[in-house]
Amino acid sequence: MTRETLPLGAIRRVTAVDAVRARITMAVQLGLLAPGERLPVPEVAAAALGVSAMSVRRAYRQLDDEGMLRRARGRTGGTFVADDPVSTQPPALAALAAFDDDRDLVHALIDERAAIETGLAVVAAGRADRTDALAELDALVERMSVAVDWADFRDADGRFHRLLAEAARMPAAAELHHRVASELYAYFLPYRIDYLRASNHEHRDILEALRRGDAGALGAAVHAHIVELHESMYVALAQRLEPATEPVSTPTRVSDRG
Repeated sequence: MTRETLPLGAIRRVTAVDAVRARITMAVQLGLLAPGERLPVPEVAAAALGVSAMSVRRAYRQLDDEGMLRRARGRTGGTFVADDPVSTQPPALAALAAFDDDRDLVHALIDERAAIETGLAVVAAGRADRTDALAELDALVERMSVAVDWADFRDADGRFHRLLAEAARMPAAAELHHRVASELYAYFLPYRIDYLRASNHEHRDILEALRRGDAGALGAAVHAHIVELHESMYVALAQRLEPATEPVSTPTRVSDRG
C-alpha cells in the first residue's frame, strides 16, 4: 500500500497523518486553537488541509490517545482540543522538525505568491469584464464573515484568491499562481475563527479596489495581504515553541510551557 505523503520540501518525508498531527499540535501550542475548541469533522478538515478524510481520522484518533485531543459521542459530541492538552509524541516530532526545516521555503513561497497575485490583480483591475467576478467574490467575502470554523474559512479564502487571479484572464499565469498557493497552503495551521473573521476586512478592501478598477490600490492591498503571512504563519509564530527535534521522554503539558 502506498503511503500518502505531502508535496513539498522536508515534509515530503512525512506521512499525511503525521503532518496533520503536527499542524494541530503547533496550533494548540501556539494558542491558535484553545482547550475545549471543537475541530471540524474529518471530511471538512481534510478538504482544508489537502489530505484524505482517512488521514484526518487517524490523526484525530492518535492525538486523542496521546491526550492532545478528546473525542465525545452523542448529539453534542465530536473532536475537541483537550482541556489540558499534552505535547505530541514520536513520530509526529519528526513532522514538527520537517516543518521547521522548511522555513526558508515557506518564506520563498510567500514572496512568489505575492509577486504573482499582485501582478494578476493589477491586470484584472484594468479589464472591462472584471465585474463578471464581483458577485461571486462578494458572496465569498460574506461567507468568510460568518464561517463557522477555520476549515470553512479556508475553503472560501482559497476560492476568493483563485477567482481573483483568474479575473486577469491570463490562464497560464493563473495556473502558476494556483500551484504556488497550493504549495503554500500545505503549511497553514488551523486558526481561531474570530481571528480569521477579523482579517476578512482585507478581502473587502481588495474587492472594493477591484470594483473601482483602481489598479494601484488593488495591487497595494493584495501585496500587503499576502506578505503579512511572513508574520502570521508558523514560520514566525513557532519561535515561541521549544525545538521540535528535542527528545521528549514524558508528556509535557502545554499549560506548563512558558
